[in-house]
Amino acid sequence: MDAPPTSVLLPTTRWTPACEEVATQLGPEDELLVVCDTETDPVAERVADEPDRVRLVVAGEPEGCSGKANAVAAGMEAARHDRVAWTDDDFHHPPDWLDGLQADYERHGPVSELPAFVGRDPLSVLLEPLYVLGGTAGVYAGDKVWAGAVLFERGDLDVDAFLADLRRTVSDDGLLSEHLDATALRRTRRVAVGGSIRESLERHVRFSKIAYIHDPRGMVASSVVTAGLAAASLLAPLYAFVVAALLFSGLYAAFGNRRWTAVLAYPAMLASLPLLVYAHARRTFVWGGRRYRWRSKFDVEVSS
Repeated sequence: MDAPPTSVLLPTTRWTPACEEVATQLGPEDELLVVCDTETDPVAERVADEPDRVRLVVAGEPEGCSGKANAVAAGMEAARHDRVAWTDDDFHHPPDWLDGLQADYERHGPVSELPAFVGRDPLSVLLEPLYVLGGTAGVYAGDKVWAGAVLFERGDLDVDAFLADLRRTVSDDGLLSEHLDATALRRTRRVAVGGSIRESLERHVRFSKIAYIHDPRGMVASSVVTAGLAAASLLAPLYAFVVAALLFSGLYAAFGNRRWTAVLAYPAMLASLPLLVYAHARRTFVWGGRRYRWRSKFDVEVSS
């Protein structure tokens, strides 16, 4: 059965290989909406050379929400079709990526793939086991969504209420997980993160605040458990190192993640405690060149 016409939203300020990959997968009636901040972004001129099915959407500067949330909201409003896919510009989209999501929707309804974050600096490499635990396994176990690869239809949620909330918050996928009943597929996409220790610190602060704001009880519970395990493991560090490495190797394997960083599970767990304290002590964080003060789910202050 042929899939209905689909609008694919891809927020980015520059044309990346992912844009080309998605554009080549469009069906005759599909469209790719490349969403940028301003008409001076490098991607704007590049999209002008693409076929009509690739459209540019200029979201403008965000007010009271993150740049990503602002871009997704603008894309949703500009999209012509009821079936919508969201994706990002920072991972490889194989030739069957869109068709795979379409087929999965017919079986499950709204669906999301999973991220497998790969570090590019010493801190993000150290934290990879935590990314697998929270960013991969956490999304799968909780049937949450990842904005990098999610497909749904407008009738699957209250779009007006969702967009109103989206324009006053930070996390697009955190909010969508609250509005959309989706199935998380056990299929991962490798996403490179970090690049410098500073970038990884800012990212850790943002992710910690997203976890706390969207699931405060879960965040507190996991923090207490992590603290208890870390304290207990200090009594037998070698034993704890081996056990943690084995357990996380199994977790990596369950999601097809072939990375050696599973052996860093023990030091990552120890590092998570001071990093968690640091994240909650911070009043602001930087994301995409903007600084945000996120006081509560719908109270966001943005500055350049």
